[in-house]
Parts: sequence; C-alpha cells; structure tokens
Amino acid sequence: MTPLAISDFSVVTSMAAGRSASIAALRQGASGLAPCAFENLPFPTYTGEVRGLEDWRLTGELAGFDCRNNRLALMALQQDDFLHAVAEARARYGAGRIGVFAGTSTSGLLQTEMAYRDRDAVTGALPPAFDYARTHNTYSLARFVRAVCQLHGPAFVVSTACAATAKVFASAARMIEAGICDAALVGGADTLCATTLFGFQSLGVMAAGPCRPFDAARDGISIGEAAGFALLERRAPRHGGATVFLLGAGESADAYHMSSPHPEGLGARLAMQRALDAAGLDPGQIDYVNLHGTATLAGDAAEDRAVSGLFGALVPCSSTKGFTGHTLGASGVVEAAFCMLAIAHGFLPGSPHTGAVDPAFACGYARAGRAARLVRVMSNSFGFGGANCSLVFGRLA
Repeated sequence: MTPLAISDFSVVTSMAAGRSASIAALRQGASGLAPCAFENLPFPTYTGEVRGLEDWRLTGELAGFDCRNNRLALMALQQDDFLHAVAEARARYGAGRIGVFAGTSTSGLLQTEMAYRDRDAVTGALPPAFDYARTHNTYSLARFVRAVCQLHGPAFVVSTACAATAKVFASAARMIEAGICDAALVGGADTLCATTLFGFQSLGVMAAGPCRPFDAARDGISIGEAAGFALLERRAPRHGGATVFLLGAGESADAYHMSSPHPEGLGARLAMQRALDAAGLDPGQIDYVNLHGTATLAGDAAEDRAVSGLFGALVPCSSTKGFTGHTLGASGVVEAAFCMLAIAHGFLPGSPHTGAVDPAFACGYARAGRAARLVRVMSNSFGFGGANCSLVFGRLA
C-alpha cells in the first residue's frame, strides 16, 4: 500500500490524557488500573476509568449527543490542539474530502442502561429525553465527530469488537486509495458500562486484580475506557510534515469461535503477514510488536504461537493493557497511538503487573520498558469471532 502520513493524533486513557502525559506514564510504568468504583459490582475487579467525564457535559447544539462515550470522544479530540490540525486539513482539502471512520464496541450503551433503569413504572416506556439515535446508536459516534469537526465527507462506524479502531485505519487507506477522500479522521471511543462488566464476568475472563498479560499466573482482563483519533493524509503537510506513517495494514477473519481465538493463532498470523506484505517488509524489519495481549489464558497463548511463529524470539514485544486495561473497541487506536509515541520518543513500552512470563511462551516478551531506536513497529488487535487486524507504523527513512 502507499504509505499514509499521520499528521496528528490524540489519545486519552485512564493512565493519562494527551501525548506528553501518555509517554511520561509509559516511561514511568504508571498504570491507570484501580479497584472498580464505576459500578457497584458483586465481584472484585480492576478497571481503567477516565476520571472527570462529568465535567465534559455536552451542551448547546451538541446537547442531544450527550453521553459518556461522546464526552470521552470530545475529550480526546480536544487534546494537543488536535482540532486545529483537523481545521488545517479541512482548509487544505475541503470539508467534503475528509472521511470520518470511527470504531466502537458498545458506543453509548450506558445511556440506554440508565434510561432502562428510569423507565416508567407502569408502562415501561423509556424517558422521553432519551435520544437513542445520537447516543447509543453505533453511528452516533461518527455523527458526533463530524459535527464537532465540521466535516462532510464519507463516514461510517466499524463495530468488530476489539479490532474496531484498528480496522478503521485499513478502511481509511482503502477509501483514500480509491480516491473517495484525500484525508481521513480515524479512531473512536469505548466507555465503561454494566453490560461489558457483567458480560465479561459471565464469560469467566475477568481478573480480580489488575490484568497481567503473558504472565504465567494471568487470570483474565481488566476492562478500561479510552478514546483516540488520528489524522491520515495522502501526503504529509508542507509545514513540518509527519514523522510517522501508516505503512501497512492486514486483516483476517478466521471465524474459529464466537469468543475464543484459533488456538494456533492462525487468523492472527495471517493478519500480521498481510500487514507485512502491504508494507513490503520482512519480519526482521520490525523493531517492536505491540501485542493484543489481553491476559486471558487462551488469547495470550494463541497470540504467542502466532507471533513467535512469524518473528521468533528476536523481535521484542509487549502488551500495554497493563497500563490501560482492555479498552475493547478503542484498544486499536490507543495502541496505535502508543506505537507512534514509541517511535517518536525512542522508547519500547514495558508491561506493568506482569511478573513472570509464561515459560511455555516463545516470543521475545519485554516486561520492562527501555530506550530503543524504533523505525517500524506493528500493532495487533484481535476481536471476537476472529476479526483480526495488524497495522505497521514507521518512518519512511
């Protein structure tokens, strides 16, 4: 594929808000996970909650969009002067030539949960003020982002569970290559809600403490919330230009099981190989792999087989979910942002909470962060049903 310039990006997680705070936390090994205070749960677990979202209430023309998910999206859009970068791109290309391709898994489901709790005791009717289309509906996220950024190009939302905001990078590349748009705003948001907390507990994959990816004693995920966005352009802006590019994207759908990955990681390996092929690279040209690494027994084992089978033990890799928790549909863009920060700052992220790496694993797992010259990195995102996506980011020279 033709490399696409990433002229700007933003990210907000429970660990930090903004690029500077995020790279600082990655360097310090500072996790954002804490005992769950978001919901009164009948079981112990840690979550990655973004604090202060009650201060981001949407008002005026955006009031109808007000929900936790869109608030977090706005918080991310307003980091690091990202909206100014979008405005500059709008001036370059025109509002109709910039696409908006967003990802989420549950969108504003929390809003529906609250509406259901407040339903009429006699009729069961939901509150009249409940606006499903602009809050819970999956497309509400892209609709909201288009409104905030004053964009009128093509727009859609991808909802492929935990691969959603990785797949939108691939979607944007295809749309730009097809000439449908000249630039794209990609990313998304996912926020905490009772459905995911109780749902993953019912699957038996929730850790009681903070998640420990690739640990011999790992016992499940910690759910987090996050949002992030990136601006992709056909060419780097003349003023300063981009330092990081999307070099390749690879997708697969192994459909092995509704919620479990193929035990040998066949779909994951296919996505990684396709990303390398799209970038015109060999495995040895990758300096770091950001793993999907959810800390589940089956998921980490399958990914280790896929990664070690393709890269051996020489390419360092780690999961950053110990910093943020598993941010579900937002994990793709969050970890893409971490990869871009790693390249820009010459730092390979570690894996907080991971004690002893599973001795059965063969990949080159890095528990501690360290300085490293990173030219090209890969980011993995694997979702339910075998919806897999791998992205390659790097410098052109």
